[in-house]
Amino acid sequence: MALGALAGLLLAGYLTPGLAGAWPALRAPLGIEDRTASGRGYGLTFDDGPHAQGTPAVLEVLADAGAHATFFLVGEQVRRNPRLAGEIASAGHGIGLHCDRHRNLLRLTPRQVREDIARAEATITEQTGRSLDLYRPPYGIANSAALRLARARGWRTLLWSQWGLDWKARATPESIAARVTDGAGEGSVLLLHDADDYSAPGSWRRTAAALPQILERLAERGLEPVAL
Repeated sequence: MALGALAGLLLAGYLTPGLAGAWPALRAPLGIEDRTASGRGYGLTFDDGPHAQGTPAVLEVLADAGAHATFFLVGEQVRRNPRLAGEIASAGHGIGLHCDRHRNLLRLTPRQVREDIARAEATITEQTGRSLDLYRPPYGIANSAALRLARARGWRTLLWSQWGLDWKARATPESIAARVTDGAGEGSVLLLHDADDYSAPGSWRRTAAALPQILERLAERGLEPVAL
């Protein structure tokens, strides 16, 4: 009975960080952030790339607007599109680690988490020439192993304060822009996606189309995208 209870407690401790994505109140106690480091401006972030069509489309909009963003890259996608990973870095955008394979960490053992992060780190640093200091787990769902690894490397684990739900098939450029800017203010971190490998086919097109609206709406509030 005692061993069973202990095992249950250990399992709960391993899985509890996974709730932080849905329950923001859990984030700070777990060392998970969802604001810009300075508390000023807003952080514009893109997950799941690089993508052969989506990433160039997003980079073009950002370049035209002179806007800064941070891309949380996936190792397997970097290996498919290594040139694009380098282009993101060369354009001066921030680079974060998302994962190597886009899996729910609550289904992985500590060893699997460690191997996934290590492989992603090696791939991303090789192709971008950047050292990493930002981490965001797939689906925003962490476990205690992932948080320990990030802390040991000196990385900030960063989720978001607003999201556009741009990965959904029913999303439109208008719905994405409206949702991701709703309530956004100083220090907000916005979540979008420049790829559709793990979401509705073609979703990146709607995200790229929404991006000028997003930048314009926030600029009207006196907000500018900043480094995280």
